Amino acid sequence: MRILITGNMGYVGPGVVRHLRHTFPAAELIGYDAGYFAHCLTAAPRLPESYLTRQEFGDVRTLPAALLEGVDAVVHLAAISNDPMGQTYEEATLAVNHRAGIRLAEMAKAAGVRSFVFASSCSIYGAGGEGAKTEDSTLNPLTAYARSKVLSEQDLAPLAGPDFTVTCLRFATACGWSDRLRLDLVVNDFVAGAVASSDINILSDGTPWRPLIHVLDMARAIEWAVAREASNGGEYLRVNVGTDVWNYQVRELAAAVAEALPGTSVRLNADAPPDKRSYRVDFSLFRELAPDHQPQHTLAGTIAELRDGLHRMGFHDADFRSSTLMRLRVLGDLRASGALGPDLAWAPAATAPAPAEAMA
Repeated sequence: MRILITGNMGYVGPGVVRHLRHTFPAAELIGYDAGYFAHCLTAAPRLPESYLTRQEFGDVRTLPAALLEGVDAVVHLAAISNDPMGQTYEEATLAVNHRAGIRLAEMAKAAGVRSFVFASSCSIYGAGGEGAKTEDSTLNPLTAYARSKVLSEQDLAPLAGPDFTVTCLRFATACGWSDRLRLDLVVNDFVAGAVASSDINILSDGTPWRPLIHVLDMARAIEWAVAREASNGGEYLRVNVGTDVWNYQVRELAAAVAEALPGTSVRLNADAPPDKRSYRVDFSLFRELAPDHQPQHTLAGTIAELRDGLHRMGFHDADFRSSTLMRLRVLGDLRASGALGPDLAWAPAATAPAPAEAMA
């Protein structure tokens, strides 16, 4: 088997690569990434890309068709990957997340790829109201990131067919340890605040609902989708990925972190405008279709894992929301240095900073 994984050098990718290498030890695994966050390693015992057969570097918007020759499955993770980045770089978000992804799927189908796995998001439900959202619920995307996922799902549907299985995995909000840790995710943010300053500062009133999933449980779902036959869910499938017991209100998450790190105070912002991004999700279809690939991690275990990992790396930055553990900050620094253009494309080699400037 030959598997192409786009966006493998982000937060989710390292766990996916390790899991696919463990599950398909003889497979040829090819990574393809722009490298924005290649340097954002966090106490990794081994370079994650060493599990690959080879790593290719490039912009997914210009991925060469030749890279798809002989590929059996594409795992498409590459994306401008959260709401703040989508707000700051809206046009690039739509270009990378939507248009480039559809171009990739079209090329994959033409090259004879059997399975296309798309990392979608439960954020497409937006202001979800009271009931738990199923795959047939009305979509209400509130951000450029969420809109890009909706548009992608819509345009992937007509590409699916007997020889091209498309699986759109609507992931719950990611959390947990990674070799390229992000702290701009709700549980990771709360644990970082508790470790660094014994303080959790909730930026809302704490009432919004969020479904959650550990990054390694995302990898298990991707494994299932890579091998999925059309007889299990259809040639085109969109499915919520997570577990019903991981639907939490934000204040419940803060309380769980405070319990795991005694002495932590929790501050709610009662004056904050209502966070319209609030949704509970029904994961019964995923339970039915993938009974052997259900999430295994617990919230308590995930909090402990993050706490211990941050302690191991000597983390104590109370101002971490301004640090390079926040993906928007990394892109901002690359833009400020001239390495990235406003469209988030790498600057031509002729205009790249000189070695001394890059080291400054």
